[in-house]
Amino acid sequence: MLSKISAWFIRIAEPLLPPRRLIIVHGDSLPSRMPLRSLVLARDGDEDWCIGFRCPCGCSRTIELLVIDEAKPRWTYALSASGAPSLHPSVWLNNGCKSHFWLRQGRIHWVK
Repeated sequence: MLSKISAWFIRIAEPLLPPRRLIIVHGDSLPSRMPLRSLVLARDGDEDWCIGFRCPCGCSRTIELLVIDEAKPRWTYALSASGAPSLHPSVWLNNGCKSHFWLRQGRIHWVK
């Protein structure tokens, strides 16, 4: 578990780092090793299945969000003109680190 100082540093450093980016992998599942700051979109043919990424709090948990139309809950994503991803709705983990945040334009915005 991260100390409060480490978590504070991660939140302070966020605006100084480059925005997160989206990587597309082919298939209906995420890779076993997730990149440090990128989001991974699993796409099988023409259908997007899920988006995965490491929890931005630093706990190393892999977060997997379903983006297929049939899923509930379901997230949507959008890419800016520069390719920076945004997610809707917010991500709120109800166990473990209990992080709650928005991803907008490749940046984490923590809910207080």
